[in-house]
Amino acid sequence: MATGTGSLAVSEWLSSLHLEQYADTFQAQGRALLSQCRDLTAWDLEQLGVGPPGHQRRILASLQRAFSEGSGDDAPEVRPVPRPRSKQRRPAGHSEVGGASQDRPPPPIPPRVTLNRPPVRFPPMPMFALLHVYRLESFNQSVYLPVSSLPPNAPSVDPSLPPSPVIKMGWLDKNPPQGSMIYQRRWVKLDADYLRYFDNEKEVYSKRIISTSSIASVSNIGEQKFEVVTHSRTFVFRAESDLERNGWVSVLQDAVGDPRCRRESKGSLLSLSATNHEMQGYLELRGLRSKLYVVLCNDKVFLYKNQEDYKLGIGITFIDMNVGNVKDTDRRSFDLTTPYRIFSFMAETDQLKEQWVEAMRESIAEALSNYEVATKIWSEESNGFCADCGATKPEWAAINLCVVFCKRCAGQHRGLGPSISKVRSLKMDKKVWTEELIQLFMLLGNARANLFWAANVPPSEALLPSSCTEDRRRFITAKYREGKYRRYHQLFGNQQELDNALCINVQSNDVLETLSLVFCGADVNCYTGNPEYPTPIALAQSFNQKLQVEFLSQNRNTGECVRRFVTVHYMAPPSITHNGFLFKTASVGRPITERKAKEEFSRRWCTLNDGHFNYYESDKNSTPNGVLKMKEIVCLAVNPPEKHGYNHTFEIYSDSERLYLFGADNLETVKEWVKSITKSFIPASAEDLLNRDFERIGKLRYKDGLNLQSPKLGWFALVGSTLHACFEDSEGEEAIHLRKLQELFSGWVWGHCGLCVWCFRTLYIEGERKLDFLSWSAAIQQAAGSSGDTLSQQQLTEADIPVIVDRCIHYITQCGLTSEGIYRKSGVNSKIAALLEMFRRDARSVRLKEGEHQVDDVSNVLKRFFRDVEGGIFTSQASQQWLSTAAVTDESAKIAQYQFLLGSLPRVNKATLQALVNHLYCVQRFADHNQMNLHNLAIVFGPSLFQTDGKDYNAGRVVEELIEHYVAIFNVNEQQLQKQLDEITALGSGDFICTVYLEEKKQSAEQSVKIPATMTAAELTFEILDRRKISLREKDYWCCFEVNEKEETERPLHYQEKVLPVLQSLGTDSYLVVKKHFSMEAMLVYLASKVDVSKHGMMKFREERSLLGLGISGFHDRYFILTSTSLRLYKEVRVRFWELGPKTNRPEKEWPVKCLKVYQGVKKKLRPPTCWGLTVVYESERQEKPEKQQWYLCCDTQTEMREWFATFMSIQHDGNVWPAESMKARASRAVPLDVRLGNVSLIPLRGSENEMRNSVAAFAADPLAVSPIILRTDEMRRPHRDSS
Repeated sequence: MATGTGSLAVSEWLSSLHLEQYADTFQAQGRALLSQCRDLTAWDLEQLGVGPPGHQRRILASLQRAFSEGSGDDAPEVRPVPRPRSKQRRPAGHSEVGGASQDRPPPPIPPRVTLNRPPVRFPPMPMFALLHVYRLESFNQSVYLPVSSLPPNAPSVDPSLPPSPVIKMGWLDKNPPQGSMIYQRRWVKLDADYLRYFDNEKEVYSKRIISTSSIASVSNIGEQKFEVVTHSRTFVFRAESDLERNGWVSVLQDAVGDPRCRRESKGSLLSLSATNHEMQGYLELRGLRSKLYVVLCNDKVFLYKNQEDYKLGIGITFIDMNVGNVKDTDRRSFDLTTPYRIFSFMAETDQLKEQWVEAMRESIAEALSNYEVATKIWSEESNGFCADCGATKPEWAAINLCVVFCKRCAGQHRGLGPSISKVRSLKMDKKVWTEELIQLFMLLGNARANLFWAANVPPSEALLPSSCTEDRRRFITAKYREGKYRRYHQLFGNQQELDNALCINVQSNDVLETLSLVFCGADVNCYTGNPEYPTPIALAQSFNQKLQVEFLSQNRNTGECVRRFVTVHYMAPPSITHNGFLFKTASVGRPITERKAKEEFSRRWCTLNDGHFNYYESDKNSTPNGVLKMKEIVCLAVNPPEKHGYNHTFEIYSDSERLYLFGADNLETVKEWVKSITKSFIPASAEDLLNRDFERIGKLRYKDGLNLQSPKLGWFALVGSTLHACFEDSEGEEAIHLRKLQELFSGWVWGHCGLCVWCFRTLYIEGERKLDFLSWSAAIQQAAGSSGDTLSQQQLTEADIPVIVDRCIHYITQCGLTSEGIYRKSGVNSKIAALLEMFRRDARSVRLKEGEHQVDDVSNVLKRFFRDVEGGIFTSQASQQWLSTAAVTDESAKIAQYQFLLGSLPRVNKATLQALVNHLYCVQRFADHNQMNLHNLAIVFGPSLFQTDGKDYNAGRVVEELIEHYVAIFNVNEQQLQKQLDEITALGSGDFICTVYLEEKKQSAEQSVKIPATMTAAELTFEILDRRKISLREKDYWCCFEVNEKEETERPLHYQEKVLPVLQSLGTDSYLVVKKHFSMEAMLVYLASKVDVSKHGMMKFREERSLLGLGISGFHDRYFILTSTSLRLYKEVRVRFWELGPKTNRPEKEWPVKCLKVYQGVKKKLRPPTCWGLTVVYESERQEKPEKQQWYLCCDTQTEMREWFATFMSIQHDGNVWPAESMKARASRAVPLDVRLGNVSLIPLRGSENEMRNSVAAFAADPLAVSPIILRTDEMRRPHRDSS
């Protein structure tokens, strides 16, 4: 070695190698000269901090050349010259992919997973770790693998690292698990973590995946075969030759035989086992009968046959999520789509499905994420927290507002629109993030940006990471759309000065001032006054202010948005303060139904300030026992006196499902606290509610009949029996009279909803939480019921008539006008008392039905109600004036006095009296049938209405005169009188009068028909045909149809079905029509050809939307099985329906056939896929809890729909769809029952030829066949007299 070379300085030598960064390290270790580096090895270089293998090779090669043995002392000085970097080439002689070299052992295997864990990517190695370089014949690159255990402070798994490369792959024959001698050809791949085999080399997803950490041993077993032994199973493979077999065995043994790698693998994964698996559990995969155990880990989804295989490390395959897409398909199903295959999964519940879909979508986002931009932006400390709610590690940003925020706030920013907030991802939108934009976010940061955006945020309105979606929407809208909390610029309001200040400021690097100017109204595109640089952007470019240019470029189109919200200064609302002592019980998570004694209350010092309600142990404590924010309150209720140990108490319900009970010694204290608290959480738009003496006040979500898509927020106050509401979409408040509700439903269904119907308007109410909804529901039900014994305290109709009076009058008018002794006969006392109690409990729910309730029982209920009502119908103050009027002799003066007294009655009493007298007027018109004339009715009702003992004759006289002079006293005009008389005449027989149409609904085709209780659909049909004189033909199938115009459906009534119950259930949009049933003949032919009564097949199915507008939209394919007892719905076809066992395939839904009504047709607004649809209505038979459902079915062809409908009718009517001898039934309707006159048979004139032939045959068989034929007509119904 030349002397000059050994004395060369290390710094100069390293500079010639372009590695001058290590000079200080070498000198610090006492190696200042090149000669002192002669004995360096790779390990020494590692200790010196030379980590990259390329740098190590360059240094060692240079030392070898400088100190080679062949160099003489006189050799000229040769300065080391660095060699150019080159890619690793495949050595000569290696032609087979993954082939093993005889003179070089295969590379050691990287760290593997434990027995029950999917693979984890390699963590980045520290600079001082010892590295070796191994070439892989299948790749033109180097892979660096550790050979020593990791240091204690090794970094965690980096998800951005690439997956493990393939070590060896090729074709092998695999022995099946059953031990058959027939081998299967498989394409086998081995990498650092798994041994996998496929059907062919083009397959992406394997048939089996075996963790290398679960392999116990690998050994030769002769005949080119080797076996891979795991903890639970042995896999046998066969190669083409012994050489290839030996290569596989060698590589596999190295992969499983390195104990150091095992320790590293095990140790490095123990701490990650809890965090790697984002989700795991059983899912059903379409195409397989059994469920699979699915593990979602980082950016991969692993499939296992069961949980045991998962623990043993033997799986089926894994799916890379960076090429996946998740699609929500059906109720419990979702698809994971890749470019190579679609995996259709089905979870056990809807909730689990949502969790899987959300987890997989997050996994896809993570797989596509790039942490480079996020890491740089998070380097600014304030950017590590959401600018709106403070959540950690925000991954989204508004590139024009210069703020970084979390995922939950990002959804609300998107709702603002791109003209206000341009939302971009820090991880996925890499192309957007230019170097200037990143520098802009690092310069400003959330802290500096919020000096402008959030300069005036009241503490009560600030967001938290746990804030709900509604609070986030309200806050972010106020912050960025309205500019509610921003710091106003001193030039605010002066457009010219703002533009001038912007043009001046863009020449500097103060971007925060530019942001303040722009979002206070400065025009980004204003004219600068310099033709060379006409805009602020051009001006900033001329001064090389790149960050200013970037900010202005992102806000080119925000001018209109800014001008919309810069008109009004934000003024913080006045803070409400109050303090004092209250008595408090422990908060609970359920309604308080029991009485709380005084001993259960604790005295607490309470303060209300700045939207926070604090309670302390005493007034001397500074640390509160608890805090309740006003924005968390959803309801406040004032309890009635003496409900608890303290006479005056109130309850507070929070959105965290907690109930707080407070009490005080006096009423005034409670009133002051209630007033202060409600003012703090009730918005200004609902302040009118505070002026009422409410029992309960709070917010509820609601939907009305015009909008069922999304609930709106409303504020409600309950005052007595009136519910006052301030709706979001209306000005002022509306009053809902709860006692006048037509229907009230309350239940915990579809997110806790209550249903109120009043004035033909439907309102759906939904509580914020279950706890407050239950309290609202109970309070509304109590307020909607009868609260006392006076008429005004009863449940009322829209006409202010008590429901009990209205229902009884209506029932008696329909069923008892001709009943002899009506109102005079006594009913059964036990039934009268029970019915009266039902009316008093909830009159709205009582339905009087013929057959279930007797007329005399109902009439006595009405009389007893008037006898027991507090104050009577004439009121206790005026009853004597009514009685004295009966003594007036002048009829005109008497009527005038009655009219005066009638006008002075309360509204409910007046309406009730008029309805009752109207009814009694109808009853006395049928005195010939019911024997109840004016005098008899007066005797019965006088004592009941005046609540006397029956000895006062004037009571009866008053009632009699009110009925007699009904028209004059109650001012009934001539038209009303005539209409009423017509109704009375029509109702005289007690039958129901209805309008039936012939063939179509039009005025010329309508017929008014009396409907007795026993009339069938066939009798009604013949009645209409007889009136129109329509004769029947051989193939005519006339039928009565129930038509619903609103639903666009119709249903043919069965010929034996009673018409009256159908009429009573018809709505205002329904009617009856008699027309031909053109499909009946085809239905009868189909039923005659059927062997089995059941039917099965695919139909398109859609559920009716729920009360809140929820439910699955659109039609979906479902498999139906209709048996003699039930209709079953299956999600898909598994096996033939006759192979279904009781446990093998449980139906998704099942309904009893007897409870189904099937209508033909589906309304068009549902957009049915075909025009051949059925609407099915299910009504349960349970009286205690009736249930009604409706759904829609669509068939592919008209024939298919006809067959389904025929099967339904056949099952529901035991195969008797149409009478076998319909013409005889037709004839029996037309001909009287007495078909003989004396001993002579009669032949009908009407009927078909067959009917007449049958009648003639009967006549011929008669013993008096020689008698002449007698044609019976209406005149012949009179008694026959002999002419002699």
